[in-house]
Amino acid sequence: MTEIAGQVVDQYLEFMESKSDPRTSEWFLMGGPGPLFFILAVYLWFSNKVGPQLMEKRQAFDLKPLLIAYNLSQVLFSVWLVWEGLQGGWLHHYNLKCQPVDYSNNPVAIRMANACWWYFFCKLVELLDTVFFVLRKKNNQVTFLHLYHHTLMPICAWIGTKFLPGGHGTFLGVINSFVHIIMYFYYMMSAMGPQYQKYLWWKKYLTTLQMVQFCMIFVHSSQLLIYECNYPKTIIVLLGINALFFLGLFGNFYRKSYKKGTFKLH
Repeated sequence: MTEIAGQVVDQYLEFMESKSDPRTSEWFLMGGPGPLFFILAVYLWFSNKVGPQLMEKRQAFDLKPLLIAYNLSQVLFSVWLVWEGLQGGWLHHYNLKCQPVDYSNNPVAIRMANACWWYFFCKLVELLDTVFFVLRKKNNQVTFLHLYHHTLMPICAWIGTKFLPGGHGTFLGVINSFVHIIMYFYYMMSAMGPQYQKYLWWKKYLTTLQMVQFCMIFVHSSQLLIYECNYPKTIIVLLGINALFFLGLFGNFYRKSYKKGTFKLH
């Protein structure tokens, strides 16, 4: 058993050494997956158990100023991420049909790698979405879809930054950040008070946009299963499967929330 465990550790270390991008390996939280898994474990523990227990006999927090500031910062952060993704490749240098990762120290390649890390950091910051739900005693918002999305996205972003900080897969980050500009703008208006609810009639179209992004990601990724491109097909398959799974989850949310008229504001 000890020998098998040693072989597993050796294979893991060899994989991390041979497959990871040395440019990003020394960046914050990029040394190995341990710190990320610890953060996500604490996040899930708080979201599912500790947080609701702490708030059970307490009055919900009024976080209006904090929520407005948080959502505004997320809008601005997402705008910047879209800009960096476009300038780091997709506006001038990248090919929609096939784009391998540029592992060189070319300034444009480094810019995209840097954008990948900040996208990963953004996914960690977004864990606060759930913390705010719990503190406001809106536990009905902490659904499987919500937790799955907020847990998986940091993992995907970490893998991308660690092994593939650039190339074809970064299309996901640009599209997702664009959607988040609109999404967090909606959340900001919702946090500003009931008097703004009459301006938030377009929530279902935001959900539609979220589903469209998964269709775009699926199509964009899946084409590499047809065309030859120096990009890992394993990642392409995982991206496609995950996009379809998210599409199904958001589609189910859409049906339950809007077809039966049960949707609630953030």
